[in-house]
Amino acid sequence: MIDYIKGNITEINPTEVILESYGIGYRILISLQTYEGLNGKENAKVYIHHYLREDEELYYGFYTKDERELFRLLIGVSGIGASTARMMLSSLTSDEIRNAILAEDLNKIKSIKGIGTKSAQRLILELKDKVYKGEGSDKGVLFSSSSNPAADEATTALVMLGFTKANVNKAVSSVLKEVPGASLEEIIKLSLKRL
Repeated sequence: MIDYIKGNITEINPTEVILESYGIGYRILISLQTYEGLNGKENAKVYIHHYLREDEELYYGFYTKDERELFRLLIGVSGIGASTARMMLSSLTSDEIRNAILAEDLNKIKSIKGIGTKSAQRLILELKDKVYKGEGSDKGVLFSSSSNPAADEATTALVMLGFTKANVNKAVSSVLKEVPGASLEEIIKLSLKRL
């Protein structure tokens, strides 16, 4: 199985990128989020979801592991195919999708082309608990603070303020990368600026 492809971007548009690696040009379908991350770069590392069916073989590419994990969670919902999941990731950011699922915001989810009321309800029903538990997120981001008691305490405090666990973990992780020895108060203050 292919985890990622690293190479030169030979062509790019909002729906696909051609990535050349060791003389092979890979046609990779991407979302608008990934396009924004890759646009203007000469070289890239694209995380791959290999989509294989009897009649077709496609590569879906993502700028971050986090986006790929959410894509995999979305296509696990009955009635949501790879094309619809890519459309969702093009219409809303990963965090907006997670927040809409957690808040049970039917209208926000229905605003995505191809998603009707029943699909939106099914999406919320099937994914709310998974998103709340942090599934569909890059595990490295989610659990990077576990060895730091101040980070754990800050995470708990921010979640109690109403922020989603996935967003809080990203913010706290980002703060700890910039200021490794930050105190509890510093972690909370700097994380709030990122949320």
